[in-house]
Amino acid sequence: MAHKKELRIGLIGTGLMARTHTNGYKRSGDFFPELEYRPVLKTVCARTEEKVKAFAEQWGYESYETDWRAVIARDDIDAVDICTPNHMHANIAIAAAEAGKMVLCEKPLARSVAEAQPMVDAIAKAGVANTVFYNYRRIPAVTLIKQIVDSGKLGKIFHYRANFLQDWTINPELPQGGEALWRLDAEAAGSGVTGDLLAHCIDSAMWLNGPIKDVSAVTETFIKERVHQDTGEVTKVSIDDACIFHCHFENGALGLFEATRYARGHKALNTLEINGEHASLRWDLHDMNYLEMYDHADDAVVRGWRRILITDSDQPYMDKWWIPGTSIGYEHSFVHQVADFLKSLETGEACEPTFENALMTQKVCEAVINSANSKSWKDTGLV
Repeated sequence: MAHKKELRIGLIGTGLMARTHTNGYKRSGDFFPELEYRPVLKTVCARTEEKVKAFAEQWGYESYETDWRAVIARDDIDAVDICTPNHMHANIAIAAAEAGKMVLCEKPLARSVAEAQPMVDAIAKAGVANTVFYNYRRIPAVTLIKQIVDSGKLGKIFHYRANFLQDWTINPELPQGGEALWRLDAEAAGSGVTGDLLAHCIDSAMWLNGPIKDVSAVTETFIKERVHQDTGEVTKVSIDDACIFHCHFENGALGLFEATRYARGHKALNTLEINGEHASLRWDLHDMNYLEMYDHADDAVVRGWRRILITDSDQPYMDKWWIPGTSIGYEHSFVHQVADFLKSLETGEACEPTFENALMTQKVCEAVINSANSKSWKDTGLV
């Protein structure tokens, strides 16, 4: 076997996304053996030594740090992977880029456009490889949707609709802030469901259907005050608990988006549907190995929605996995993203979504929040 080039990873964070990214690094070489690069888990960083030491031992990192600046300063780190709360993304990404490190970042890129733009500028100035983990693009059924749309089979697109529904914050006794619940604290997260959930939907939508031109949104914060874990005091909740917006795409299609953490019974209902003049497609994360399609070109006597099982080797990514008819899961989307990033280092092509792509999603998210606050239509600045 030819000697692999090492990509020495410095991971910052030890939460859920740190686990999904690490799993991607550990499994990519097993299932994509043709890749020239091999991830090496050099170091992981978090502020609490006991916790980061345990994470390093469990996941197989060679060392650990308690200051992210130490990770960036190390000569044995090629790529910095940012899996921290949103308010830390900008400082780490800019410092890493300025140090000449490749930068991988969990979504959303930042808390605001003003915070995200310098990140994009620093990446561009340094000319370093970069990607943002909007992982749903890498689910085979969603990748197949992209291929079908790009083929022109749907014809002119009329409608795009998506939702992302959860129910985990309904309890009014749930505090905001702190390590586990930073997503409920606007200071750490930037926004609520818009940046956390709708950002995924927006990224997928613009990847599949092109830029969003303008938006009209409504948000609601159902529980106005919560105890803050850092202070123990009852403070105002500034995130959006729910958001609904509609929009115009550059291609003339209408879009309809909804996200909430107050949909009892939904843990992660993430769906999309595209209606074109000739055919329609729809997908549901809860049934992620299936793609549903309606093709008006079918004979009238058998015309209807069909369920297509995405497990055959000629479908995206599936030649790397098992036998036809056997499913893969959520974690595989991160394996695919790591593999695509490693491949991009061979080819020199960008691994989308790049920081620049993610800035476009950030602009839509900000337009959504501004629209809701002003009760008026807002341009995204993308068209």
